[in-house]
Amino acid sequence: MESNYQRSVSQRPKRRADPDALNLRNKDAEEGLFSSGKFSAEYPLKMLWKKTFIRLFLVVGMVWMMLILSVLLVHIWSCQSSVAFFSAICNKEGKVFIMLDSFGFVPRPPHRCSVPVVNDPDAIVIPKEKTPETILQNLTYIVEDEESDNSLNTAPLFGGNISWAQREDSFKLKPSMKVPCGFMRNAGGDMDPKDIEYAKKCRFVVASGIFDGYDTPHQPTNISARSQKLFCFLMVVDEKSFDVIKNNVSVRVDSDGGHWVGIWRLVLLQHQPYDEPRRNGKVPKILVHRMFPEAQYSIWIDGKMELIVDPLSMLERYLWRGKNTYSIAQHKHHRNVFEEADANKRRKRYARPLIDLQMKIYRYEGMEPWSPLKRNPSDVPEGAIIIREHTPMNNLFSCLWFNEVHLFTPRDQLSFGYVIYRLKSQFKLYMFPNCEYNSLFILHPHTREHSSKVEWVKSLGEFKKNSALKESRGGFGLWTPYPADLSKVVLPTVVRTSKAG
Repeated sequence: MESNYQRSVSQRPKRRADPDALNLRNKDAEEGLFSSGKFSAEYPLKMLWKKTFIRLFLVVGMVWMMLILSVLLVHIWSCQSSVAFFSAICNKEGKVFIMLDSFGFVPRPPHRCSVPVVNDPDAIVIPKEKTPETILQNLTYIVEDEESDNSLNTAPLFGGNISWAQREDSFKLKPSMKVPCGFMRNAGGDMDPKDIEYAKKCRFVVASGIFDGYDTPHQPTNISARSQKLFCFLMVVDEKSFDVIKNNVSVRVDSDGGHWVGIWRLVLLQHQPYDEPRRNGKVPKILVHRMFPEAQYSIWIDGKMELIVDPLSMLERYLWRGKNTYSIAQHKHHRNVFEEADANKRRKRYARPLIDLQMKIYRYEGMEPWSPLKRNPSDVPEGAIIIREHTPMNNLFSCLWFNEVHLFTPRDQLSFGYVIYRLKSQFKLYMFPNCEYNSLFILHPHTREHSSKVEWVKSLGEFKKNSALKESRGGFGLWTPYPADLSKVVLPTVVRTSKAG
């Protein structure tokens, strides 16, 4: 019976699908999905509308996000603006500002603390005697380069051809010393005779400098009548900056031909010593005692800064009160020279391999990372303000510091602590807190950003491919074979102590 059933199934004819039935099912499916039977004609149109809607939605969303971002940026900018109208818009108590601040989007103003200066500059007693020197009694300067080869007819270098042996000998303190200190004869850095004559009368100097047209002079404020009579305010400029200032600022010419912008007398430094504007700027900053040899006291302030504290009060606070002769602020973030070098590399302040080479030489010569066991609170200064008495030891320190800038990179903060290390306890300075440093000035932005053709160089091979990247008058210590094997020198591991670093 079962076999008969299977036979009847196997013999049952296979029916072919009915084309009309298939069309009917497809038609029903189309009507169920689109409620229309015209699928082939309307489908592309509906897809076009769908894509258009999506694109419109995305565009509107992007415009909305850009609008919100613009409003937030305007809010941040208004909170930092010095214009009363815009600063009034800022609501620092609002939820928007608090939210932006919590995410770190709001630039924080520098930490300022009160500077304990004498309120009445007229009451300050100026020391009658120079600070006595016990170690170095006599300091003179080399002005003829003994190492140069005159047969090559090469122009002399402003800082001289300092050999490694000569550099090493300059750190050995003796009662009488003669060292290279810039201003080699016929090597540039010339001052106009009228400015030289004017500077001869200057015993107290506030010095500043502008190079390559990066800044315009900012007038000091809160200057007492006594300081206005006592101090010479000397602004050293190169030819380019001199022209920029004359074209953008009112310049007064006195009867002797001197050029003045407010309280500042412009001192033109002609025939620039170096190719690198940053390196040129170190000449008046570090070698102020060479430019103005009659000065007994000087205060250096960077050209982008506006001094807001009376200079006589600064001398009393940072020199005479504590019986100091050299004062400078400690760096805001870094105490370790190797950490400062790492920050310079990351910010592309100079060629990375050349910074590494300088640090390897310092490490080989015994420079240790900063620690609380060191005598000074930091190995890295904020060099934008320097307050000093022009003693022989301070002048020697300035010469040795400048020689490092001349030999290596123009990043002077990298070599400051090294020179202190080499002079050991013989050179004494006062490093004051960074919060006081921020209270001495108002910082103005550069008129344009600094630039250097070597900032982006990542390997020494790039210098070999393009020899024009090398400076022709500075940094020769980076290319002169060092008298020791540096290949095994390992730089200390850098622990970054701040986001800004």
